Amino acid sequence: MAVDDKHISYRMYLVAFMILMIAVAITVKLTNIQWVEGDYYRKLAKERTVKTFVIPANKGNIYSADGSLLATSIPKYTIRFDAGAPNKKDFDTSVDSLSICLSKLLKKPSAYYLSLLKNAKSSNLRYVLIAENLSYTDYSKIKKMPLFNKGAYKGGIIVEQKTVREHPIGKIAERTIGYDRIDDGVRKRVGIEGAFGKYLNGKDGKELKQKIAKGQWKPIRDLNEVDPQDGYDVISTIDVYIQDIAHHALLKQLQEYDAEHGCVVVMETKTGNVKAISNLGRDEATGNYYETINYAVVEAHEPGSTFKLVDMIALLDDHKIDTSKVYDSHGGIIEYRGRKVRDSHEGGYGKISLARGFEVSSNTVMVQAVYENYKNNPEEFVNRIDKMGLNKPLGLPFQGEGKSKIPQPSDKSWSAISLPWMAFGYGVAVTPLQTLTLYNAIANNGEMVKPQFVSEIKEWNKTIKKFDKQVINPKICSDETIKKLKAVMQNVVKRGTGAKLYSKDFSMAGKTGTAQANYAVNGGSEKHYISSFVGFFPVENPKYSCIVVVHKPNTSKNNYYGADVAGPVFKRIAQKIFTDAPSTNEIKNLNRPIPLQEIKYKEYFDKAITTKNKIPNVKGMPGMDAVALLGNLGVKVKVKGVGKVKNQSIQAGAFISKNTVIVLELS
Repeated sequence: MAVDDKHISYRMYLVAFMILMIAVAITVKLTNIQWVEGDYYRKLAKERTVKTFVIPANKGNIYSADGSLLATSIPKYTIRFDAGAPNKKDFDTSVDSLSICLSKLLKKPSAYYLSLLKNAKSSNLRYVLIAENLSYTDYSKIKKMPLFNKGAYKGGIIVEQKTVREHPIGKIAERTIGYDRIDDGVRKRVGIEGAFGKYLNGKDGKELKQKIAKGQWKPIRDLNEVDPQDGYDVISTIDVYIQDIAHHALLKQLQEYDAEHGCVVVMETKTGNVKAISNLGRDEATGNYYETINYAVVEAHEPGSTFKLVDMIALLDDHKIDTSKVYDSHGGIIEYRGRKVRDSHEGGYGKISLARGFEVSSNTVMVQAVYENYKNNPEEFVNRIDKMGLNKPLGLPFQGEGKSKIPQPSDKSWSAISLPWMAFGYGVAVTPLQTLTLYNAIANNGEMVKPQFVSEIKEWNKTIKKFDKQVINPKICSDETIKKLKAVMQNVVKRGTGAKLYSKDFSMAGKTGTAQANYAVNGGSEKHYISSFVGFFPVENPKYSCIVVVHKPNTSKNNYYGADVAGPVFKRIAQKIFTDAPSTNEIKNLNRPIPLQEIKYKEYFDKAITTKNKIPNVKGMPGMDAVALLGNLGVKVKVKGVGKVKNQSIQAGAFISKNTVIVLELS
């Protein structure tokens, strides 16, 4: 028995010792936490329960040239309820009226909100959703409702704000307006939004929030720690009216020809301001067209016959030949090193001048002209292209601008057929905007200007920065060359490949283009066409230049040429601008005196002065003049007939008495 008691005592001592050691360890740990690592743990606790959140600043707006809103930041609000914040008395007093107010605003039964709020209070829920995606107006109304008007601490209202970017005009010019956002952790900057983000993006604000139940956060204060600052507004060069015309004209043609994609750009000739730009690509799943890629900016491709303008500039400005030089089209086929160059017109055009060759887009004529004059010195031809700036990007503010390709004689890939192939737009690559910039220079009397998409940065009515015209090349060729080119380009529309587009109502000048391209498909290749038209209008005083490019039109209609596919878009734009848009005609010399009228005025006033108090001789005067004259003298007049005065009842010279009445007989 004594032994058992002894074992029990040992066990008790052991348990007591273990309890003592645990107590000592706890005391040491608490002391360490409190005094040694106290600052660290207090900081960690604060970080896990109180956190600073960023309030994104509202971006500045993007406006069109005519003041229409293209992109704007709209705040959206989410309202939640912290049922633990208001006391029971305030809650019970206000819950019925709050439910009625919410019902009227949010269009749900008041019973729904009454049940929601009471359940939240009974369960002490701290983060109950009341409404989301509210406008600022609705948010302001909710803040003034019973209970919620007491604020976050006493009323339990939790307000969360986010900023949404919206395009009021919808999908039109969506790619050019662009965006600046983060997708899957990667920041993507597209269009004006991306290029001018440093102006549009304001300074973010800060808001302190406290962690509550279920990992949710609520604001600690009603006011922000730091208020966000809005960004500046960007004024674009886009004209909504012209943009709408261009977009729908391109869409109609893409649908009609079941084309893969296309683009259209309208540019103001003198300034380079882009008034409209539309890029539409087909969604293979739905067959609908959307703005997905800015083809006009990023897609460099073989231009085909629109590149023949380069031939004409070089040949004429280098004084190699004149437009009257005659070439034999050789039945529509010529051969260089075993490779054939063909005209689209079977059988060729016979013997025609260089000008006519350009008008009908004869490959054989243009290739002969270029090859014969530059074959011994191809650098001269290529250098002329380089001086025009076609060998380098335009330097647009957008990311991903397409890279042009102009073969150089020093390249390893240069061959004997490089020069003749360049002459009809093959083996080279330029973007639609580069081609348009070249044609615009001819319209602008030789001055090549850079395409502009933004004209001004503003803060309210204050101009922060202005974007003036940028000149790429002050004179790409002589005035004599320009005069000749304008004439042949106008003839393209009057009697050349673009004759279907001619209208007697307004003048146009331009060039058709049809390029053949091979696309890789399932290990092989397919032949497709690129149809284009580029030019300017009106010819007499060009105001706008325009390019239309349509890729892969359906060839089953056997109608894939530039004049048929792209040309109608160009004509529709020109037609709408000059027949639908309001115009102002200036009338000059309004104050120029008319001799006969001056004589009549003098006769009238002479009679009025010399016959004061006497009846004047009004025979031969127009009836209206005679009535006015006699009326001013105080005479009552009765008139018979119309025309000039034939007889008067009181003879001239008689004194005028009170209530004198005269009868005039008109012829």
